[in-house]
Order: sequence, then structure tokens, then C-alpha cells
Amino acid sequence: MRLLIFGFGFTGAALARRLQPKGWTVSGVSRRSERRAQLSAEGIQGVDPDDSTQLWAAARAADAILIAAPPADAGCPGWAALQGADLHQTRPWTGYLSTTGVYGDHGGRWVFETTPTAPRSPEAHRRVAAERVWMSLNRSRPVSVFRLPGIYGPGRSALDRVRSGEARGAVKPGHVFCRIHVDDIAAGIEASIARADRAGVYNLCDDEPAGPAEVNAYAADLLGLPPPPKTAFEPEALSPMARRFWAESKRVSNAKAKAALGWRPLYPTYREGLAAVLASEGEGRR
Repeated sequence: MRLLIFGFGFTGAALARRLQPKGWTVSGVSRRSERRAQLSAEGIQGVDPDDSTQLWAAARAADAILIAAPPADAGCPGWAALQGADLHQTRPWTGYLSTTGVYGDHGGRWVFETTPTAPRSPEAHRRVAAERVWMSLNRSRPVSVFRLPGIYGPGRSALDRVRSGEARGAVKPGHVFCRIHVDDIAAGIEASIARADRAGVYNLCDDEPAGPAEVNAYAADLLGLPPPPKTAFEPEALSPMARRFWAESKRVSNAKAKAALGWRPLYPTYREGLAAVLASEGEGRR
């Protein structure tokens, strides 16, 4: 089995780690030559998106294609780059990584895949447009869209923010959001590939939405450090991107992925996930 990942980053690396030991051949698309050389050293074929001959050949050889590159003002770069590959005969499973930001703000209420999209940020608007173009192919080949919340894992978690002193204890009553360990995303994608007959839109997230202060306090406890002091929420002190984050609160249901794909998060809450990240670093609680 062959997998092509367009936009090889944090999630793509987790998926490659999961599938390569099972016999998958993985190709990763990156515009940077040094990144492609690094991928080759890891047993992953580096593909230059500016070399259409090479890219289209890799796409036609793939059993599965994952689009992980974020959309730009001009649209989804993966869509633009792969249009000439002529995949009508090979019909590879195709996955697109989107965001739960497409739902907008729901005041802490639950959202489902059937909840109408209501994007509020420019980035979320671009994601909705990218979802639509990829799902337009669903009649000719299996296409699944994965709406993802905040992604964490080794080297990218509340543990790192607490260590660096960047974690904050700001509290906004009622503000919650979901998150997901990167390895649980990889497991969800693998489950979707195995159930290509159930292609569609899926939320991949943990089971317990929580506020940032709660998660940061738990991370500090794991590290044996004092929690960041709780402070009042002050939007005027935030960057525009941080304001957009704090302006949206929702609980995201993963019931569809569980029922249709048989997927279950290995780390159902941030507690199991952060403990696993810490264990992977070889550290123990002081």
C-alpha cells in the first residue's frame, strides 16, 4: 500500500510512524529541498510539488492521499497541484485535514458533523471552501474530511508551554474546547482508509472538552511545578489570533467516528494524553 501526504508535517509524521511498520510506502510532499532530504533519511520519499511530473506520478501510484497543507487565499494548494494527475482510474482514498473552527462559536454547546458551518475567521472560511472542493469528488472516489481541534503530542503540548513559562492561567467562565493527541488522529485516518465505504465528514477529537487553565494546571502538576496563577480574562491584552481563539467555545462530538469507523481515542482526555507525552520523554513526576 502506498500513501502520499501533501503537506508533510506534525500529523503526517505521526501517520507515517503508524503505517510504515505495517508495510506502507510513504511519500511526503514538501517544497523545501532540505525537508525532502530529511524525509528520505527517514525512509520517506520526498516529493517536490513544483515538479508536476514527479508529483502526479506519486499520486497515480498511491492507494491513499492525505491533504494536510492549509489553504491559502488562492485556495487549497493540494487541490491546485493535483488537478492534472488524472486520478479517475486509480480512484485513491483521499483525506483532507480541516478544523473544528468551521463551526464557529456555539457558546459551549455540542456540535456535530450535521451542525451547519458558521466560520468566523478568514482561516476557517478558507477551510470551508477547501472542504467543499474535496467533497465534490466523493461520487467518483472515497473522500473523507477530518475536522480537528487543537492538536498536541510530543514536543507540542501544554507541558512545553508550562516549562517555557508561556502557559497562562486566564479563566473565561464557560470557555471550553476539545483537543486531540496526534497519534489519535493517525489512528482515525487509518480507520477511515480501512472503511473507505464509509467516506464522509468526521470530527476527530477527545471525549472531554476543557478550558485552557485546567489543562495547564494538570500539565504543571505532572511536572511537579506550581500551576500558572489564575488571572481574569483580558481580551485587550491578546493578539488578534488569540482573540479569535477565545471568541469561540464549543463541545465537539466524536460519536460519528466511533460508530462508523470503530475508532476510539487511545487518549480520551488531556490527562491520559499529557501523561503519555511525558512518558515518551522519559521523564517522571518530580
